[in-house]
Amino acid sequence: MTEFWLISAPGEKTCQQTWDQMMVATTRNNNLSTNNKFNIPDLKVGTLDVLVGLSDDLAKLDSFIEGVVKKVSQYMADVLEDSRDKVQENLLANGGTYHIQVTHMKTIQVVITYKILVRKQWSQIDNDLKARASAYNNLKGNLQNLERKNAGSLLTRSLADIVKKEDFVIDSEYLITMLVVVPKTSYADWQKTYETLSEMVVPRSTNLLFEDHDSGLFSVTLFRKAIDDFRHKARENKYTVRDFQYNEQEMNADKEEMTRLSTDKKKQFGPLVRWLKVNFSEAFIAWIHIKALRVFVESVLRYGLPVNFQAMLLQPNKKNMKKLREVLNDLYKHLDSSAAASAMDIPGLNLSQQEYYPYVYYKIDCNLLDFK
Repeated sequence: MTEFWLISAPGEKTCQQTWDQMMVATTRNNNLSTNNKFNIPDLKVGTLDVLVGLSDDLAKLDSFIEGVVKKVSQYMADVLEDSRDKVQENLLANGGTYHIQVTHMKTIQVVITYKILVRKQWSQIDNDLKARASAYNNLKGNLQNLERKNAGSLLTRSLADIVKKEDFVIDSEYLITMLVVVPKTSYADWQKTYETLSEMVVPRSTNLLFEDHDSGLFSVTLFRKAIDDFRHKARENKYTVRDFQYNEQEMNADKEEMTRLSTDKKKQFGPLVRWLKVNFSEAFIAWIHIKALRVFVESVLRYGLPVNFQAMLLQPNKKNMKKLREVLNDLYKHLDSSAAASAMDIPGLNLSQQEYYPYVYYKIDCNLLDFK
């Protein structure tokens, strides 16, 4: 379980003092969290109306990009299939793990903030993911369907890779070779009775072609006019006659289709994984930048001008999260009345849609990147 708390508090005499107070409060109580300064540059502050509007836009963009990050990472896990344990090493942000990216984020470049605010870009990535996933899933699904046909019980599986041409009477006007699934417990009965199940069964024509855990596949040759009667009598004796006609052309076509699908899947796998890596990195970095921008905007709205606050990144100790929340609330409770009062005076600012604490708080939930 991994989550981070991105918080800010107003500078006391200095922002360093704010940082030191938080460090003392969280480390004197059994190291409630691992802490890092989160450096945000002095960004241009517009009018109050602009900040309020930006706060709302950033909240929507935050949610949307988080969704993109989650979808890309989840699909990476799906694509890796049996190698899901390799997911984390493929989900890198700027060449490092997402943990490193969060805790060591460099100073935000304002030019980047303009780029990530263009929701159209992220909508396009979301749409590209859907299209790529659909194409790859269709390919994988078709391959799995063919693989399922070649696996499972003798009662249902394809027989193309089991039988050979020499197992059959081919191109006879009068004779036909039937394939019958016989339970292993009934082998002896089959050998005793198959010649008399109906008229016109060729004596000593049965052969065991294949066995699985429960049953065996036997061939038997009879006259074509006896097919229906033989099927009926076989069913009465709990033998299953498979509907199968030896057609080398169709069998080869199935094998070629499986080879083609398997080859196509391997060809698409590498480029798809690379696309997921690149877009995970971009989306995750953008997501963290959005969090930083939200902290900046919310801090200015709450604490006022001139800009004077310290942003801090906390990774809570899982066992002490409740205690950490209590310590932070106690440390910053003096902010509650003034911050809440000033916030309520800002028209259009809606705090009811997010968790409210005396300090600015945003959660970075990296649990969405944990795949077991």
